[in-house]
Amino acid sequence: MVGARRWTVNRWGITIPFFDRAMADSRDLVAELPGLGYTDAWSAEVSGTDGFVPLALAAGWAPELRLGTAIVPVSTRGPGLLAMSAATMADVAPGRFVLGIGSSSPAIVERWNAGTFVKPYARTRDTLRFLRTAMTGEKVTEQYETFSVTGFRLDRAPKVPPKIMLAALRPRMLHLAASEADGAITNWLSPGDVRTVRAEIGEDTELAARLFVCVTEDTDRVMDLGRRMLAAYLTVPVYAAFHEWLGRGETLRPMQEAWAAGDRRAALKAIPDEVVNDLIVHGDAATCRARIREYVDNGLTTPVLAPIPAGEVTVPEAVRALAPAAS
Repeated sequence: MVGARRWTVNRWGITIPFFDRAMADSRDLVAELPGLGYTDAWSAEVSGTDGFVPLALAAGWAPELRLGTAIVPVSTRGPGLLAMSAATMADVAPGRFVLGIGSSSPAIVERWNAGTFVKPYARTRDTLRFLRTAMTGEKVTEQYETFSVTGFRLDRAPKVPPKIMLAALRPRMLHLAASEADGAITNWLSPGDVRTVRAEIGEDTELAARLFVCVTEDTDRVMDLGRRMLAAYLTVPVYAAFHEWLGRGETLRPMQEAWAAGDRRAALKAIPDEVVNDLIVHGDAATCRARIREYVDNGLTTPVLAPIPAGEVTVPEAVRALAPAAS
């Protein structure tokens, strides 16, 4: 039975770039990560850096780390370009690169990148299947449901094809991640929510999640910052649906209604303290580490920490204080 198993920490990740500095200014801190006990560094791709360049830099600065994208969207690049980017990164860090892909959101795909956000499940599935074939160096000519490819072949296929993980927030995508990919990546969930997600993918599928962490005892500041972060995410349809599935639909409805009406102040006020406490790790370093362990005990195999500047503790101090070596 899922949940009866005692999970152990096999991996301990960090998000790069760090929130307080450019990637070009992060060399020393990235190089320090393996000695602190971190095993992974994961990038994201929204409206800051792209998903690949920070990992390419980290590959040279800390060659012990596994490197992953969490995530790059499947609809902001063509399939061939995505394959080339992934193959290049796999060549830079052979056996150490994980390609995390996902459907993303209409804002990122359509409003920011002039793409088309249609059939997100099918587009993600088709891209996964295309990449599996392309990474072998085989020529791909295929009519998929959401796109077609004719005669594409990587000139430089990676010697070690990367593992591919899927961003997955609800059962259908979670089942695809478990059945056809190498793992699932999720976001904005509580330790208890991990059990719900884990039940959909079984015990043996890797599950990674970014955990936003504020190492501070200034609760008021955390609540203010947390509400702003949560309102920006949980009004996005895919995340609203995710939390509806997790059981927070009624709790979050007043916030979502106020946001839709354009009343941002009311939307922020409508987010209960308990939701912030559920979804953001905060407190002193020991409290934060204990909370992260709750996620792991409930089935999270790869916590990916994202330390947020929120008080007197600097990001480098938080990175060191949250590390396995600090326990």
